[in-house]
Amino acid sequence: MRKTDKKRDKQLGECLTQVCQHSLTQYNGFQWLTHIVNYAHFPKSLKIVCVFDTEHNLNIFLKSHHRQQLNSLIHQALFKLNINIRNIVSHISYDTEERCQKEHNGNWAKRCAQAH
Repeated sequence: MRKTDKKRDKQLGECLTQVCQHSLTQYNGFQWLTHIVNYAHFPKSLKIVCVFDTEHNLNIFLKSHHRQQLNSLIHQALFKLNINIRNIVSHISYDTEERCQKEHNGNWAKRCAQAH
């Protein structure tokens, strides 16, 4: 990874940590989020994964207005870093601890690598 990529990755991590901290207090079942990116194709390759504890809590979240709120919060955070993404929805996915446990035996590194 180039020096500029490392710097951008650090900035992304810091800004998404703020989104995560906010989300932990706002959305029932929200656990954490992460980003996956190939800097050779940035920002087109940027994917943000928001993780909930159970399928039940995720389904309730996805049916509510909270989904749009979280998408907007992520979009605003990226915009502050001068990362302009027109269709933020295509860069955000939702997953659960429950699903990862069932499909990848709880191995998030493997799950995220396959998602990218």
